[in-house]
Amino acid sequence: MLKSAIGHSSDPDSEMAIAEVLEQCHASLNNAPQPKAGILFAAYDFDHALILQKIKAHFPNIALIGSTSYGEISSVLGFEQDSIVLLLLCSDTIDMQAGVGRNVSKDLSLASQQAIQQAVGTLVQVPQLCITTPESLTVSCATILESLQQALGKSFPIVGGFAAEPWTFEKTYQFFDTEVLTDAVPVLLLFGDVRYSTGVACGWEPIGKPAQITKVEGKTVYEIDGEPALNFLEHSLGGRTPSAEYPLAVFEPRNELFYLRGCVGYDKEFGTVSALADVPLNATVQVSQASRQNILDATQTSIQKAIDSYPGEKPAIALFFTCCCRQQILGTYTGKEFFFGQNALGNDIPIVGFYTYGEIAPLVRDCDSKLHQMTFVTVLIGAE
Repeated sequence: MLKSAIGHSSDPDSEMAIAEVLEQCHASLNNAPQPKAGILFAAYDFDHALILQKIKAHFPNIALIGSTSYGEISSVLGFEQDSIVLLLLCSDTIDMQAGVGRNVSKDLSLASQQAIQQAVGTLVQVPQLCITTPESLTVSCATILESLQQALGKSFPIVGGFAAEPWTFEKTYQFFDTEVLTDAVPVLLLFGDVRYSTGVACGWEPIGKPAQITKVEGKTVYEIDGEPALNFLEHSLGGRTPSAEYPLAVFEPRNELFYLRGCVGYDKEFGTVSALADVPLNATVQVSQASRQNILDATQTSIQKAIDSYPGEKPAIALFFTCCCRQQILGTYTGKEFFFGQNALGNDIPIVGFYTYGEIAPLVRDCDSKLHQMTFVTVLIGAE
């Protein structure tokens, strides 16, 4: 059995907001077992320390993680900005434990190992799923995910989203227990008879000719097919200026599957292009484009993929991790992402999620998880 409770408040006062959230959670729990874990997504300007302390005072034994967000989603209020949403998970068949790695910018490998080791603890069971809400600004998101994947093992399923903030790119916060952290990687591991599925879709379609990354340093792309990266993008876009609306589609080796890297800046003097995250050397790339309708269609595709591949009778919870860039492009249409999910899943499957600085999920089951951008990730979890 897996049961969830969700509280969601848009009250700007931190104390009032968390009181409303906790009241909603208690009402939803009814006669369910005490929750084992909690995940909190909160807008940037709340008193996060106060909120965490109030949660732990009500549920002292839960494993609690989370992060700041660019927008929040739940089946209580739908899509909101400047709100807080708390997910509580209860189960008599699934164990849940949390861990955190600190100072990822100083020793990422050690931080990842510490987070996993703390979460595993003394359990002899093998973990089945990892949910994480890591730092996104002090260290490359792609590198953080690679480090977590190494700590957990090849093809171990990792899902989640990177902490976000109000598009200033100054500082994000991660939550663990009652601590408000930065430069950290919190994880929640699920053990036992966990059923899960994922769906990944973006809506962007590659255009122009495929080419190869021939010179790159982290997020800075210098050359594509031996020519300045900026020249390649401008040519592919018919002279238009590169922007986040035209990300690079990065293809998996010998595969038609791809993930996106948003282009957020360029240098005309040196011909370089700045991506939102690392781009691999020698990767095959194409410029991509999408309309609002394409983006919304992809939301439905992601959700349906997860529904079709769920390996049980019925999931207990749906998690949505979607990109802040999608929100900026969709504008007033952003709320449709939640409504598509509710229509596909029905009113009896709770939904919770947030707008991230990077989404985490495998492109296909039993493969390494990837860092996505401009993408809608659906995760369905259950015990039956």
